[in-house]
Amino acid sequence: MPCLDISTNVSLDGVNVDPIFSEATKAVAAIIGKPESYVMVLLKGSVAISFGGNKEPAAFAEIVSMGGINSEVKKKLIAEIGTILQAKLSIPTSRFFLKVYDTTAGRKTSKL
Repeated sequence: MPCLDISTNVSLDGVNVDPIFSEATKAVAAIIGKPESYVMVLLKGSVAISFGGNKEPAAFAEIVSMGGINSEVKKKLIAEIGTILQAKLSIPTSRFFLKVYDTTAGRKTSKL
């Protein structure tokens, strides 16, 4: 089961987060090649985050999956999740960091 855990310093009060959950679920399922029914997405707002020495909108996310992760998949996940956060929460893709972990490979990889 892929799990995407997103934390952002953007307040989610008054934000319709349903499209974020929906789009992120569809993207993770399609990119990793797992059924949507297996994808879990967590979204936390108003988290104390400083990126580059300032508190402008930013996000940190981790994705854990049992298989389905390779370098091409990582690139696609970074691009697609970053695009969703930029469109829905106005977080620039340059202020988004995704940590990717494949439990079957036993290795962690990170990409800015």
